[in-house]
Amino acid sequence: MALSNITIDCLINSIKEYHNESEDIELIKRAYQYASFLHRDQKRKSGEPYIIHPLSVAYILTTFARADMNTICAALLHDTIEDTDCTKEDIISNFGEYVYTLVEGVTKIRGVVFSTREEGSIENQGKILNGMAEDIRIILIKLADRLHNMRTLEYKSVDRQKAIAQETLDFYVPIAYYLGSYRIKNELEDLCFRYIDPEKYHSLSHDLEEYLNISKSDVEEMVHVVLSKLEEKQIHSTIHYRTKNIYGVYKRVCEGLKISEIHDIWAIQVVVDNVETCYQVLGIIHSLYPPFNRMLKDLIAKPKTTMYRSLHTSVFCENGRLIQFQIRTLEMDEVAELGLPYYWDKPNVIMNEELHNKFQFFKSLVEANQNANSTKEFMDEAKNDIFTRMIYVYTPMGEVIELPEGSTPIDYAYKIHSEIGDKMEMAIVNASVANFDRRLKNNDIVKIITNDSIEGPKEEYMGLCRTSLAKRKISEYLKKKEKEMDEAS
Repeated sequence: MALSNITIDCLINSIKEYHNESEDIELIKRAYQYASFLHRDQKRKSGEPYIIHPLSVAYILTTFARADMNTICAALLHDTIEDTDCTKEDIISNFGEYVYTLVEGVTKIRGVVFSTREEGSIENQGKILNGMAEDIRIILIKLADRLHNMRTLEYKSVDRQKAIAQETLDFYVPIAYYLGSYRIKNELEDLCFRYIDPEKYHSLSHDLEEYLNISKSDVEEMVHVVLSKLEEKQIHSTIHYRTKNIYGVYKRVCEGLKISEIHDIWAIQVVVDNVETCYQVLGIIHSLYPPFNRMLKDLIAKPKTTMYRSLHTSVFCENGRLIQFQIRTLEMDEVAELGLPYYWDKPNVIMNEELHNKFQFFKSLVEANQNANSTKEFMDEAKNDIFTRMIYVYTPMGEVIELPEGSTPIDYAYKIHSEIGDKMEMAIVNASVANFDRRLKNNDIVKIITNDSIEGPKEEYMGLCRTSLAKRKISEYLKKKEKEMDEAS
């Protein structure tokens, strides 16, 4: 459905697919009417009535995140404080303090004149991340807002198109990834690519479409064969397939691969009843098609830090093409579809400590926010440690630890706990003693040996670590030690 054709009835029907409390539906209708009144004389650059934008944002949240009613209400009202004469008191009196908190969280900073557009962008991004650390719904609204703006970016000048697309790629895409909102991430990436480098985008789109047309029959045949085999084994399943997004293909092509060599251009997703059956299906698929062994990933036993769980295996079809299978349970499939918003309707779980710790992104974000002396310092640390290419290493107990590429055992130690970093005596990587300046790689197993007699990190460690977190902890320790020495002398 084209979002320009979205109506309040479309939104209500989408909500009713997962939530049908009449009182809540009335709340959404009232919020829509209120927003329509406030935006009544406003139009977008496309010439459409402005209310189409908040309505579209709300609709995106129902389809991509099954958002709760307060979030949808806030989405409908999200531009009222910024773009109309609506006040904090108006929203609180009509819709409650919580809805106001969400609206305020996505509203740009007002009443401040920034010296540059970049300075304003940094402050507003910092405000979003601050709010996000408190309530994830704030960034979900902002992601939906950015997605609709990207879908209608054609009405901006070419320079603004490129600038907005680059900001989206650098800031919003990583957030969507960390939240596990892969559908939003993929669409944002493709839209950004389209505006940043339209020539490459259209050329690759053409080549990809040609390859997909040629290989689709292989995929459909494999779906038929696997489904028939599972029925024969009396294994209940549903099977569907998807194709890799254009920007994802572009990144692999930039690494030197041809489209035909990308193992997950196609992914056939097999959804079964339980975990044991996942492994049984994996064996059945391998009995039908030769596996490409180094592409076998058990993300059930060792989930991604985004809580994504699935078995991945790439196999050779009869024509020699590589096709990926993803095998998972229904719950895993819903988490893969929705990411963190999957937990919204799970009682007492949405933002509890356990979930914060499992989503390491939040833990890193909260810590960076607590320790930064300014918004710029906070954003610099976020971009250095979070909004960058990551590696995934393991503790000796098999826990996955997320670190920026280029990290060393020092960064790992401080990521685990500052006391481990301060008392670190030796690093063991993959069962061998490692230097403190060793660059860790994906799937390394890292163990830190501590010694209570060690007085603390050495100053030279500052040049051996990668993360702002480790550098800050080391600096704090050295300053504290220097102060103690001065007081003692």
